[in-house]
Amino acid sequence: MDLDAPAVCAQKLITDSVDIGLVPVAVLPELKNYNLLTNYCIGACGAVRTVLLVSRKPVNEIKTIYLDFESRTSVKLVRVLSDHFWKIHPEWLPANPEIFSNIKNIEATVIIGDKTFEMRNYFPFVYDLAEEWKKFTGLPFVFACWTANKAISQEFLTKFNQATEWGVNNISEVVENTDYCIPKGVNLLNYLQNDINYPFDEQKKKALALFLKYIA
Repeated sequence: MDLDAPAVCAQKLITDSVDIGLVPVAVLPELKNYNLLTNYCIGACGAVRTVLLVSRKPVNEIKTIYLDFESRTSVKLVRVLSDHFWKIHPEWLPANPEIFSNIKNIEATVIIGDKTFEMRNYFPFVYDLAEEWKKFTGLPFVFACWTANKAISQEFLTKFNQATEWGVNNISEVVENTDYCIPKGVNLLNYLQNDINYPFDEQKKKALALFLKYIA
């Protein structure tokens, strides 16, 4: 099993380097064939805290936005929101680690993951992209799904779904036994239990279909 950034997981599935990956949903149209696995996903029913647009100006005044290199879905999501919800047309600029080392030169940027907990403190305006999607559509948002690029045996699927279910139902035990370096001041258990929403239910399937329609 490989542990990678979302964009790397997506690329490995596209190039057939792996059979199954927890991949950003924005990559699904790039796969010739795909099957969504398990009854669980990485989603949010409101603010998720780790997928943000941070800015020095209100969203309606933003002229340039840097796009986080680590996530395809957040990049697509901010474009959808810009076009259809905020009604803005900024210049899109590619971000990299060097950009984030000198944030004074950034007007606005999409950021994901651990760096959101610290970087949000340097910007007066913070927009949670999952929360903005909810305002726009009234639906939750799906960031990533367990996805296969080929047929998988039913026996494996059953066991894999059971394993995923166990993880979702035992988050506190998972956190207690993790060696993950938690950002200072972050309550990982609270984040995993309350900010991420896992069931891949009908509302999330509807939201995913709508998102894929927008990015088609």
